[in-house]
Amino acid sequence: MEKTARKKVLGGVAISIAAIMWGLDGIVLTPRLYNLDVAFVVFMLHLIPFILMQFFLFREYTYFKNLSAQSWLALILVALFGGAIGTLAMVKALFLVHFQKLTIVVLLQKLQPVFAITLATFLLKEKLKPNFFIWAAIAIIAGYFLTFGFQLPTISRDPNMLYAAGFSLLAAFSFGSSTVFSKWALKEVRFETATFIRYGLTALILLPYILLTGRFSELSRVTTLNWILFVIIGLTTGSGAIFLFYFGLRHVKASVSTICELFFPLSAVIFDYLFNHVTLSLVQWISAIVMIFAIVILSLQEKTD
Repeated sequence: MEKTARKKVLGGVAISIAAIMWGLDGIVLTPRLYNLDVAFVVFMLHLIPFILMQFFLFREYTYFKNLSAQSWLALILVALFGGAIGTLAMVKALFLVHFQKLTIVVLLQKLQPVFAITLATFLLKEKLKPNFFIWAAIAIIAGYFLTFGFQLPTISRDPNMLYAAGFSLLAAFSFGSSTVFSKWALKEVRFETATFIRYGLTALILLPYILLTGRFSELSRVTTLNWILFVIIGLTTGSGAIFLFYFGLRHVKASVSTICELFFPLSAVIFDYLFNHVTLSLVQWISAIVMIFAIVILSLQEKTD
């Protein structure tokens, strides 16, 4: 019993650390690659970890032959939505705000459970909980006030923030979709194998675009700091955080994971203040708290009922 309790604690700590690492990535690391093209950055953020994985996950190739066509389809969709589209949208949003409103971009991405639960209803035939629409509406409205306060969103006032909010919501939709496809894939696939394939497929999906548009010319613009950040992200907030997250999920309930994941937005607020000296207004603070509370309620309802 004591051993089981220790594993649960370790699992919760692992998920919390992964969430903090994602907060550090979104606020401190990835935005400092802004001198490079977005697509090239996302490609490198998947290619480098996949190359590094070859040294300690090379045995994962032996599992490929046992995967069904359905599992491959699910993994391709995970790579497409969670790896390519979602990451492209998130990085683009972070680059658009120029270190000014990074916390808002990160917090908006937390709307992904709204999209994940909705999509799961259609694809996985999961039933919506009675209060879903109420809490989803509250979360979305709070997300609006978090982004724009009491002002109407106009392109003339702050075009970058408007576009960044749109890309953040696209990222939330893509990551939410990826969550659903991951549930589908993980019924048959080990999480180590799924992570390995996800990074490889994402790099493969982006490769033709990078080649056809001449994005490899960006290599000449990569600075020493950029290379350092690529490796750090690849080993820590990228693949490293995902492995920690899945390790934690093996030992704690999904409802506990939802609470631990709150370290993501919390750390984002702290890192944005410490590194960029940016704080939220009172309206944004209230909106962020309401939005996160609504998301927690939605997640707990989905995973415990």
